[in-house]
Amino acid sequence: MEVNGIQFDSGSAELNEKISEWLQWDKNENTLNEIKSLVKGAEWSALGERLQKRLAFGTAGLRGVMQAGFNAMNDLVVIQSAQGLCQYLAECYPAEADRKRGIVLGFDGRYNSKRFAELSACIFLAQGFSVWLYGRTVATPFVPFAVRELRCLAGIMVTASHNPKEDNGYKVYWTNSAQIISPHDKNIQASILQHLVPLESSWDLSALASSSVRDPYDEMTKLYFEQLSANVPRSFVTDYNRKSPLRFVYTAMHGVGYPFVERGFETVGLQPVVAVKEQRDPDPEFPTVKFPNPEEGKSALVLSMRLANELGSDVILANDPDADRLACAEKDGSTNEWRVFSGNELGALLGWWSIRCYREQFPDASLSDCYLLASTVSSKMCRSIASIDGLNFVETLTGFKWMGNKSVELMESGKTVLFAFEEAIGFMCSPTVLDKDGVSAACQLATMACYLRATAGQTLSDKLSELYEIYGYHYTITSYHFCYDPVVIERIFNRIRNLEGDQYPKAIGVGGKYAIESIRDLTTGYDSSQPDGKAILPSSKSSQMITFSFENGAVITLRTSGTEPKIKYYAEMCAKPGQRDWNASRATLRTMVDAIVEELLEPAKNNLTPRSE
Repeated sequence: MEVNGIQFDSGSAELNEKISEWLQWDKNENTLNEIKSLVKGAEWSALGERLQKRLAFGTAGLRGVMQAGFNAMNDLVVIQSAQGLCQYLAECYPAEADRKRGIVLGFDGRYNSKRFAELSACIFLAQGFSVWLYGRTVATPFVPFAVRELRCLAGIMVTASHNPKEDNGYKVYWTNSAQIISPHDKNIQASILQHLVPLESSWDLSALASSSVRDPYDEMTKLYFEQLSANVPRSFVTDYNRKSPLRFVYTAMHGVGYPFVERGFETVGLQPVVAVKEQRDPDPEFPTVKFPNPEEGKSALVLSMRLANELGSDVILANDPDADRLACAEKDGSTNEWRVFSGNELGALLGWWSIRCYREQFPDASLSDCYLLASTVSSKMCRSIASIDGLNFVETLTGFKWMGNKSVELMESGKTVLFAFEEAIGFMCSPTVLDKDGVSAACQLATMACYLRATAGQTLSDKLSELYEIYGYHYTITSYHFCYDPVVIERIFNRIRNLEGDQYPKAIGVGGKYAIESIRDLTTGYDSSQPDGKAILPSSKSSQMITFSFENGAVITLRTSGTEPKIKYYAEMCAKPGQRDWNASRATLRTMVDAIVEELLEPAKNNLTPRSE
């Protein structure tokens, strides 16, 4: 077979066809040469991996390593994806007036992010859509914010969030400004497969000079911070923030967050953040961290803690590289040790704070139509708060796509959504942005710290302990093991489903010490706690997720990640208000987690790599 002067025969007609397509379609010299080199070296196995598998468009959009091949992030795959999305939008919104509503695109500071956004913009321009393209790097929340404020048809954010530097991604928001969910994800994937041949115009960046391209940066940042200001009670700004001696150390983790958090602090009257200089500005190499993810804990906050110790600052705030997540650490004054709060702990604090702010701004309003939301693998602390304080609590599937769309549904029915969170340090402190937002969360958490210090002499840790006294102690353990082989993952979960003959396990621990009360499997749709045995939450065979509820009150979930090669586990022990033996609760849950990992995941046998602490 010969294509463009290159002769080859892989021995597989299917692979030959895929090689031929790549050689004809790819106009990026670097990735084209990658495939040419593999062809010349007769590396058919490597070519099969890259070309016979396709990076699938799911509810997380696209995410993968940047290299040549249909299973990776590169110009050709981005063009094919944008063509498919464009055609699907045109089918959903065929009117000319709708095309003028347009689409908004943003990008982070990773390699190729700007180019991927620009290529996508040109594809929509060629089909007559108006385009709002941010002219500089932005925090991810500014894309869904713009979709809502500009009434765009959709939004695209080019980011791989906190993934390694080799990766990039493509996150899509629908007309309601929430992340896409089914059936849109499946329909977009089908549309992509119908429009794989890149149009000549799809490679032409000269279209960016069109008057149909506008930069929404100035307008959207002004409006965003106006709405942020409106969500913080004015008395808290004047009485606490402006008068507080607290200084906050901040790291952008080599990402895009600093200018937005800096302006946010100024907007709500906080003293300027003290940024970790080495990590303040976007750097696609992420040179000072092994993983650019503040969720990793102290290992990601070494420079922040050093700076805070030098300054005498007691609180550290950290965004992930696209600034949609927020981590926080606080120094214990009695031990001088740093405590990194978990996402569940921050969710409890910010959940309480959202109610406190609402009561301050609307003192005569009832809480009966107010809602707190959390994903099913997150702490049930907000459920406990809602139950005692007279609010409503809604649990969704994992991921802000579900909470964002549920928030839309609630607001359309006249309800008030105060707060939503997921344990992976994602917080929606108001429905201004229907997605997690690390910028507004940083400003709210810092305001809370100033308020607590001024009104009660409390630290964040003090307040968390007080909340446990009132609403019951909730102790959580979350971690993961790496598993790079999908076959092994499937084998692990199938074994769990058939551990005792063809049944799930009935207990874990030595001698079956910890009896299982019920099991919910959202891969198969089974739930033993329901009369008909069917789960209430939607199920999906595309990912693994099993939740065990134990007779002693513990809940442990095992699930696969949608974006990383991980098996994650989430465990929680919920005590009733007034129960004081917190140490025993912690010890029991640790023992149970150790047992479920060893007995069900079998890390040694399955060659699983634990999280590095």
